[in-house]
Amino acid sequence: MFTRRMTHKFRKLILISITLVALVAIGACSTVDEQQKTLLIGGIPDQDVSRLEERFGSVAEYLSDELGIDVKYVPVTDYSSLVMAFKNGDVMLGWFGGLTGVQARSFSPGSEMLVQRPRDKTFTSVFIAHSSVAANSLEDIKGTRFTFGSTNSTSGHLMPRSFLLEANIDSEKDFDGVPNFSGSHDLTWKLVESGSFETGVLNSAVWNRAVSDDNVDESKVRVVVETDSFVDYHWLAHPDIDEIWGEGTTQHISDAFLGLTNDDELGRTILDLFETESFVSADSSDYSDIEEVARSLNVLQ
Repeated sequence: MFTRRMTHKFRKLILISITLVALVAIGACSTVDEQQKTLLIGGIPDQDVSRLEERFGSVAEYLSDELGIDVKYVPVTDYSSLVMAFKNGDVMLGWFGGLTGVQARSFSPGSEMLVQRPRDKTFTSVFIAHSSVAANSLEDIKGTRFTFGSTNSTSGHLMPRSFLLEANIDSEKDFDGVPNFSGSHDLTWKLVESGSFETGVLNSAVWNRAVSDDNVDESKVRVVVETDSFVDYHWLAHPDIDEIWGEGTTQHISDAFLGLTNDDELGRTILDLFETESFVSADSSDYSDIEEVARSLNVLQ
């Protein structure tokens, strides 16, 4: 009798254990499934963190409503982190600069360039100088203490470096010491304004916004020259999006951006945060010059 009771209890314990393991497994699978069904988006961290959170958080909210799927913003620490996250599928939709977009597409063949702002087709950078520096041309900033933005920034490093070479300035040899890399456009003008560096370069959109918002002390820092135009920012879609969320999802995302207007509050917010009146279709063929410059400067292998 004792043995039978113990056997019966043992069997019950085994059944309970199996049930618990099964429930845990189902829960784990559900969690993984939910994560897979969340469309993760990201953007290069070229500005203040709080602004990036607001900008891409608003996009995630808008796309969630438009697509009928869960969309979340994933912040990254630097430009290369976004490229790697996109390569690994940890970010499926990214707001890239010209160079980082070329890098991302080289790692993920089949990625689709979706949209950009009209200004991104004719983007520019500004070289700035502290008021203590008598500079009126690129040639005049030779020998100064200089700061770029991020090493992987199109408008904060790649194209400015190319323009410097055209002015016979080798950024590795012709400044006072090795050039600094601030990491973001906002920080670049602040470093020059404070006198930490005498000269620097950043994208013109960030500079113009800072000036219009009265954040810049123009008695301390000013524009030396604005560069010729080049293509820059754009939204890039991972090649696996349609496989995961269904055929036509990538096109739906593109249409959602193209459909943004100032007619509703969220649309106005997003367009304002991206400092544009609309988004327009982007063409990867426009970025051949960016790729060529990157290869010539050994930034892209």
